[in-house]
Amino acid sequence: MKIGYARVSTLGQNLDSQKDQLRENGCEEIFEEKVSAGYDRPELTRLLGYLRKDDVLIVCKMDRLARSVSDLIKITMIVKEKDAHLIF
Repeated sequence: MKIGYARVSTLGQNLDSQKDQLRENGCEEIFEEKVSAGYDRPELTRLLGYLRKDDVLIVCKMDRLARSVSDLIKITMIVKEKDAHLIF
C-alpha cells in the first residue's frame, strides 16, 4: 500500500498541495500533521506503527519528514526494519 505523510509547521499553513501530490502518486492513506518538526509528531509515530511489509511511504519533500540527518536515518531504519520502502 502507498502511504503518504504531509506536514506543515504552523496551524495557519495549508496541507492541500502536499495532499494533492500524494494522491497523484497513488497514496491510499495520508497521515497529516500541523506541527513544527521540533516538537513531538504523533501522526508520524502513528504512521510508523501502521507501516507493514512492502508498504511504500511517500513524502513530498525530505524536510517534511525529518528535522535532521540523524532524524532521517532513524526514520529510514524504522521503515527498513518493517521491510517497507521510502520515496521522496
